[in-house]
Amino acid sequence: MSAAVAVGVFDGVHLGHQRILERAVGIARARRASCVVLSFDPHPDVVLSPRFEAMAPLTPLPEKRERLEALGASALEVLPFTRELASLAPEEFVDRVLVARHRPVALVVGENFALGRERAGNVQRLREIGAARGFDVVPVPLLELDGAPVSSTRIRALLAEGRVAEAARLLGRRYGLSGTVVRGDAIGRTLGYPTANLRLHEERVVPGDGIYAVWARSAGEKEWRAAAMSVGIRPTFGGQVRTLEVHVIGWSGDLLGASVEVEFAEWLRPERRFETREALMAAMDDDVSETRRRLGSGQPA
Repeated sequence: MSAAVAVGVFDGVHLGHQRILERAVGIARARRASCVVLSFDPHPDVVLSPRFEAMAPLTPLPEKRERLEALGASALEVLPFTRELASLAPEEFVDRVLVARHRPVALVVGENFALGRERAGNVQRLREIGAARGFDVVPVPLLELDGAPVSSTRIRALLAEGRVAEAARLLGRRYGLSGTVVRGDAIGRTLGYPTANLRLHEERVVPGDGIYAVWARSAGEKEWRAAAMSVGIRPTFGGQVRTLEVHVIGWSGDLLGASVEVEFAEWLRPERRFETREALMAAMDDDVSETRRRLGSGQPA
């Protein structure tokens, strides 16, 4: 079956990615073709640029696939990105990957997209290649918010600074993560605020250290609960290892071993070292009160 093919990394599946996919899905429906998303792993920047280290994804592969399919993609194909793949001439890439596998009727990309050796396969070059092989190339203008393009890099920077509400605007949803509740040292319980200690299901970007107002729910639950979350090393107790701890407001059950999903709503404050347990407890009182004030008692919008 022929396909409208959207090409890109699509890490985050943010509003800009959604615009590209919307265009690809529209073309696929109009031409009675499938809509295929072609992505890469690892991120091309990690392979091609020595200044980039391995980076955790915003959307691990299972989540990326789920989100893309929910937006109308028929399939997601993930190509292993290597220097050999990057060294192909644009015509070779098109023939080996696009034409041979997908019989494209259209190639949909961001307007600044380029592929192949020395990024020679820009939109103009791809249009020439496509004209010779019977498919269109459709560039989608970059989406801008607040005077700057929406990009995965920008979202990563916002998350690193704890600016989760701003990141949510670019994503079109709250940023979230999920993990299994593992046994901790029960310090929170002794302070009057029992916490669920999360071990992530998959490697992914974690927002910067600090205290957050979040929404949380365990596997199988439909309703979200307001929660206060700590990301950091717990400096008051001499911690060295970064932990993720969630206090679900009003929850009295045992979550040990459960899978818990968290969505970051707002930044509350930076992580701090307190001189006494009493000072820490007073801060936790304030954190929970502020979470209640900001999130209310209902469900997230």
